[in-house]
Amino acid sequence: MPRWARLVACVLVSAVFVLPLWAMLVVALTPRELLFDGGAGLWPSAWTLQNFTDLASSFPVWRWFGNALLVAGLTTVLSVTVNLAAGFALAKLRFRGRTVVFVLVLSTLMVPTQAVMIPQFELVARLGLVGLFWAVILPSASTALGVFLARQFFVSVPDELLDAARIDGCSTLATLWHVVLPLARPLVAVMSLLAFMTQWNDFLWPLIVLRDPDLYTLPVALRFLQGQFDTDYGGLMAMALLASVPLLVVFVALQRFFVAGFARSGVK
Repeated sequence: MPRWARLVACVLVSAVFVLPLWAMLVVALTPRELLFDGGAGLWPSAWTLQNFTDLASSFPVWRWFGNALLVAGLTTVLSVTVNLAAGFALAKLRFRGRTVVFVLVLSTLMVPTQAVMIPQFELVARLGLVGLFWAVILPSASTALGVFLARQFFVSVPDELLDAARIDGCSTLATLWHVVLPLARPLVAVMSLLAFMTQWNDFLWPLIVLRDPDLYTLPVALRFLQGQFDTDYGGLMAMALLASVPLLVVFVALQRFFVAGFARSGVK
């Protein structure tokens, strides 16, 4: 394919993904009266920050934003730690039933999330976690996809490296920390991005277990701008734009590891 054709194809594909963000930005910066009159277009005649200022004065937006960052950040750290440890154990440690455990972990990928919400809620309720951030964080402490990616990555690590570390007196944890993890930076980047993105965008489970509006995360808080008979589209798009900024920042920061991490984890 000629270079100009590849360039045109990249521009067209990029436009497909950029256009919704641009439309969201335009609606967020369009005056409310123009939105009600149907005057919003791809380039409105007037720009304003009124939707952002009204949103900040009417709702605890920054509290919700901080809640979302806290929950997504803690979930990411916990999920990456647990998934790395589980993947390393399934890839490099020899114990009876290892293959069976791995197959059982993979089989959970076929179970819809909604099918386990009732027993999951009963579990967190018996632990007394309903209404706390831990009710959102702990159920996402490990994921089957994360364990699979970690296991596939660690399988490609030569056993000779681990044997050399053991000869030098390293324990299993020391080998994982000093020998294996320095090689797994692309994997850590991929797992961090996936965990952060999944938790940041989660709506249903936080809505179920978080009862105090002051503890809501941004996806849950978006429902306050959607009424039964009226919807504040300017404020809704302003909050949605605010919610998309951390995802864009995290992806841009980790994008150079993203493809390498998936490729070395065996996902084609």
